[in-house]
This record gives sequence, C-alpha cells and structure tokens, in this order.
Amino acid sequence: MTLSRDEDSSLRHWSSRLIQALQILDLEVDHEKIVEVAEESLKAVGPHADAISAFMVGYAAGTASTKGRKGTQEAVHAASNKVIELCEHGESGGPDEEGWVKRAQ
Repeated sequence: MTLSRDEDSSLRHWSSRLIQALQILDLEVDHEKIVEVAEESLKAVGPHADAISAFMVGYAAGTASTKGRKGTQEAVHAASNKVIELCEHGESGGPDEEGWVKRAQ
C-alpha cells in the first residue's frame, strides 16, 4: 500500500499535531502500515472495524513497549501484522480456533 504524496503529507501533519497534543514526542508513526490495518479491517469486517483495529494496535504496542517486551516500532509492526493476519479470515477464526495457542505478542 502506498499513500499519495498529498495524503502522506496530510497524515504527517495530523500526526505531528496529535503527537504534540498528546505529549508523545518520541513517537514515529508508520502511516502506511496503520492505513493498511484500517483498510484490511474495513474490508474483512465492516464499518468501524478500521478505527477499532487501529486503536487496538496502538494499545497493544503501547502495552508491549512499556513492559519492556519490545521497542515501539517493533511492537506496532507485530500488532499490525497480527491484525492483518486476522483480517484474512474475516470475522471467523482467531484465538478460539485451533493453532492459536501461545501466539500473543
């Protein structure tokens, strides 16, 4: 997934405003990865799954990085990749299905 130059510029500006307002000044955002998570979630599940998925990626990454398990970027990518993997199965599959034991971050 590649963002257009205008969209990338707008997202970078918006991210800068959010980073300053939320006082998370050391954060670097991988816009393309988060947009991919949102788009795949929307296609796989439906409206608003994009927002929920993006929030969950951020929460999971924040938890992983504050507990010292992973660096922020690594945690974001791990959580994003897990969401994208889930999207391959739509609303079915997931932790209750066979093969998901011990696959948490």
